[in-house]
Amino acid sequence: MKKYLAEMVGTMVLVLMGCGVAVSLGCNPITNIPAVVGTALAFGLAVVAMAYTIGGISGCHINPAITLGVFLSGRMSAKDCGMYMIFQVIGAFIGSALLYWLTTNVMGMDGTGANDLQEGVSVVGGLLAEIIFTCVFVLVVLGATSKTNGATNNFAGLAIGLSLVLVHLVCIRYTGTSVNPARSIAPAVFQGGTALANLWIFIVGPFIGGALAACIWKIIGCDCCKCEKKD
Repeated sequence: MKKYLAEMVGTMVLVLMGCGVAVSLGCNPITNIPAVVGTALAFGLAVVAMAYTIGGISGCHINPAITLGVFLSGRMSAKDCGMYMIFQVIGAFIGSALLYWLTTNVMGMDGTGANDLQEGVSVVGGLLAEIIFTCVFVLVVLGATSKTNGATNNFAGLAIGLSLVLVHLVCIRYTGTSVNPARSIAPAVFQGGTALANLWIFIVGPFIGGALAACIWKIIGCDCCKCEKKD
């Protein structure tokens, strides 16, 4: 149970801090580039902080797309996969609720940092962006945490956090960057409108991307015992 609770806490912090910075800085990928950089750094730093906080307990997935990739790579059971996802979504709702309460009721601001298609981006374009960049991100996670990486595993949290910064810098202009269904579900429910109508993009896209990353990793860097003995 501790690892499930750790995933809940980690996802709560990710959503509260990442989305919180996006709201506080007024992240707009067209008119406010400094806020884009700040938001990207916030999500990356939140991952690094949580990786070194709960990584030893749960592995610090804090993202259902990562959990799916890890499961499809044969590193966790179906039961743990499902429970991780449930607690990640619960954590995201807690983080979003706190942010919504702070910004809307206390500070008079509006917004929860929900993902949505940005100006000029089609549904197909947004879906492809989420698939591609989630695939890249989850592939980094699978590689950085691989048993074959040896001593470099100590820096996995840093590598994963920095890769999330990079993904955000590229993808915010198209979708606000999700690459994480839990991070998108909770803020969209609180915000409603087009964010909720387009929510399926930020669930389907990251899950497809995570599955593709697992397939790629099985080809180029399988961790299974048979492959290790063969090598």
